[in-house]
Amino acid sequence: MPADGFWVGFLGAALAGLFAFRQARNVLERPEGSERMRKIAESIREGANAYLTQQYGTVFRVFVAVFLILLLLAFGSGGEMLSRYTPFAFVTGGVFSMLAGFVGMKIATNANARTAQAASESVNRGLNVAFSAGSVMGFTVVGLGMLDITLWFFLLRYAFGVDSPEALGNIMVMNGMGASFMALFARVGGGIYTKAADVGADLVGKVEAGIPEDDPRNPATIADNVGDNVGDVAGMGADLYESYVGSILAAFALGAAGGYGWRGMLLPLSLAVCGIVCSIAGSLLVRTGEDATQETLLRSLRNGTYAAAVLSAVAAAPLTYFLVGNMGVYVAILSGLIGGCAIGYFTEYYTSATYRPTQELAATSETGSATLIIGGLSLGMRSTAASILIVCAAVLVSYFAAGGSVSGAFDAAFHRGLYGIGIAGVGMLSTLGITLATDAYGPVADNAGGIAEMSGLPADVRTRTDALDALGNTTAATGKGFAIGSASLTSLALLVSYVNIVRERTPEALNFTLTSPAVLVGVFLGAMLTFVFSAFTMSAVQRAAQSIVEEVRRQFREIPGIMKGEAAPDYAACVALCAKGALQEMVVPALLAVVTPIAAGLLLGPTGVVGLLCGVSVTGFAMAVFMSNAGGAWDNAKKYIEEGRHCGKGSRQHKAAVVGDTVGDPFKDTSGPSLNILIKLCSTVSIVFSGLVVTWNLLSLLG
Repeated sequence: MPADGFWVGFLGAALAGLFAFRQARNVLERPEGSERMRKIAESIREGANAYLTQQYGTVFRVFVAVFLILLLLAFGSGGEMLSRYTPFAFVTGGVFSMLAGFVGMKIATNANARTAQAASESVNRGLNVAFSAGSVMGFTVVGLGMLDITLWFFLLRYAFGVDSPEALGNIMVMNGMGASFMALFARVGGGIYTKAADVGADLVGKVEAGIPEDDPRNPATIADNVGDNVGDVAGMGADLYESYVGSILAAFALGAAGGYGWRGMLLPLSLAVCGIVCSIAGSLLVRTGEDATQETLLRSLRNGTYAAAVLSAVAAAPLTYFLVGNMGVYVAILSGLIGGCAIGYFTEYYTSATYRPTQELAATSETGSATLIIGGLSLGMRSTAASILIVCAAVLVSYFAAGGSVSGAFDAAFHRGLYGIGIAGVGMLSTLGITLATDAYGPVADNAGGIAEMSGLPADVRTRTDALDALGNTTAATGKGFAIGSASLTSLALLVSYVNIVRERTPEALNFTLTSPAVLVGVFLGAMLTFVFSAFTMSAVQRAAQSIVEEVRRQFREIPGIMKGEAAPDYAACVALCAKGALQEMVVPALLAVVTPIAAGLLLGPTGVVGLLCGVSVTGFAMAVFMSNAGGAWDNAKKYIEEGRHCGKGSRQHKAAVVGDTVGDPFKDTSGPSLNILIKLCSTVSIVFSGLVVTWNLLSLLG
């Protein structure tokens, strides 16, 4: 029976886990450098561990409250409003998402000083250590994702006797809520922490005091390095774990609805396992020469990611033929793979200093920070066109290639086409192991540069770590592009799953057309949610950063000898302020993403929720691309100037670029990447609470 083939998920989890272990050992076997380097690295580890401990404590209390609500819905209604398995899947999804981020953070904080030491020997060795650390994150995420999905499949299918593919698919798609919930807390909280520290350190240290980045005299420099790990590593790991699991679960539900049965559910799982193997092969190709430039470093990472994508494309053909027998589905997979690579390329084009847009942005610094900020906003807005057109093309190609039809709604052809869209999303993320490795390596390289500066290593070491860091900014932007692109496809698949589940729960004919007042109002509410959520996260960074700016100024003023290097700053005070600000500010935007779709459903009914999901998906996608690319371009424009290719450090152009980078920090590392989680969390929350909304909503009572 095809269901027996699901054991391949355990194989994929094992392969990913073993490769992550191998890469972790490769990192930990390297020397950590001098005593000074080891002390700085230990301070960063302690700060990251302390923050995550506090964050997980806060999230635990919220999880307990939501778990009890889900239990009440599941058991209080006799299973009518919610599957009895969903509350427990909510917990496991959250725990696995947390573990993905935590493991990545642990290896990253152990790799920072080792990367700096390796970079003192050569660029290639520095790249090897940083990329190995990133690989641990990448393969931990996909391994835990495979384990979570496969465990729940076997529990539902064999332990609890769910023998209908459609029923099992609908239950499984609800299991993504826990991962989405944890990812939003991790990404928002970590993003607030890291950008508050970064903005505070840059504004006072580089702009006001005129000292270099990561100078040990800056009281916020340790907090800045801690923030790279809790935001760009732990937060990102939880984020992309949720994207990976969500895309596979959405394809599960659509495969069953499309009439493919168990085989339609086995294909996305097998494709993901195949992607793990191909990502391992691609990772082995990432290496460069001893005299590597920014261009050769970028080419090295491209070799690995493109090779993994090509191998995955080749392997997907026989999988598709033998499992579903419809090679149009294979075309849909290819559209996802090609679309993902294309989004990565255009993200790189708009954010890397090796291309004209960022170079032209750097040139706008000649007339000050105002023109540079205007130029960055324009660049970010312009960059949305490429990503949106790519996703539109992928949707149309995957839908019609898989057998979709322009006539009829909710018929067999329609569902086959939607399965094509869902499987395209899996294709886009199938090589996430290596894609995330290239993303997670960036914060490690960034911290390595900070440790090199603070420990007084020779200038050529900082030059090498800066080259690795600049590359990391581009690969991080590319990783965000993959996550956002896949979120758009997954959100569409989840939207259709929501409609299917609602139609099963009510005998009434529901009006989902755009001319329905409930749908139209929902669209406006979804668009509003995107902007309000972004406003909350931006304001959170602003308030937390203000406290850091005031603290750094206070220390410069009240501790004599800091600027001369005769007295040590109070690093712990800034670390504590960042943690306090992040923990206080992360709860409201996270709860907003949960409460809004439930409230919309209780007021407007299921048709209003469909409108809300459409509104938040479209505006959230565009806003996320705009923010991520604008922020990445501002950051690399600053580095382009610092490298001496345009005026150099300390110039008035450099100070203008620092201001632009400061504005872009919450764009690219807090609000922007949080939006792709918002899109999918709204969808999964709507699916989980669909039974409640169908049973009781104000619009139906008034009608």
